[in-house]
Amino acid sequence: MAAVATRVAPVDYLLQLADTCLVLGQRNAEWCGHGPVLEEDIALANISLDLIGQARLLYQHVAAQIGGDATEDTLAYFRDAHEFRNLTIVELPHHGPLAGTATADRDYATTIARNFLCSALMVPLWQALQSSADEQLAAIAAKSLKESLYHLRHARDWVVRLGDGTDESQRRMQEAFDHLMPYTQEFWIASPQEQHAAADGTGVALSTVRAAWEDEVAQTLREATLRVSDARGHVSGGKNRLHSEHLSYLLNEMQGLARQHPGAQW
Repeated sequence: MAAVATRVAPVDYLLQLADTCLVLGQRNAEWCGHGPVLEEDIALANISLDLIGQARLLYQHVAAQIGGDATEDTLAYFRDAHEFRNLTIVELPHHGPLAGTATADRDYATTIARNFLCSALMVPLWQALQSSADEQLAAIAAKSLKESLYHLRHARDWVVRLGDGTDESQRRMQEAFDHLMPYTQEFWIASPQEQHAAADGTGVALSTVRAAWEDEVAQTLREATLRVSDARGHVSGGKNRLHSEHLSYLLNEMQGLARQHPGAQW
């Protein structure tokens, strides 16, 4: 009996997942050595490693489909900003709206709010992708789900602790959600690669997990004595390679060493 061919998710869909994990992992890594307390410094570093590990598995899967000289390293380090397909929210810096060239102290509330909004999305997404017709992607989803459940628990605990804390911590958490919530509109607008993957059973349109995400957000913010921020406004388009000015600065730092020494062995 002939073996049944396994379907493979579209490359651009896999890159959308991988790029989102990589860029958020890089952002969280910026807290290394700067965490508010030692335990949180280590926790964010571990979350960053989980996300980068997820990205590696996805990039390896993509490289196997592309063939040639493609590797996880070429996909991470040798693509320019306009080639990335990550959600815009993950590339934003750890503070409120500023130009890419501006500097500001890292705001832990912004980091926690973003991690919460993103992990609340990824948990139901990885759950759904465990049933992907792409067996490799389904296996990656099963591993990633376990890690994302921890990411969600960590971020949720801090949202509640800070939201229901002092007047200052509550104000800063509310401002962080007010700043970030409009970027979540992008979650629910399916990109062409999402539509393709959902149609052939290898992927999931994010809109199908919207109810679960909204329930998690509403319940957590209610417990944190915070209001659900207005999500209306500009709709970002990172999934379609339309990025903020911040991504190029992040990639310059992340990719600099590899580009200075291409082909180097570590």
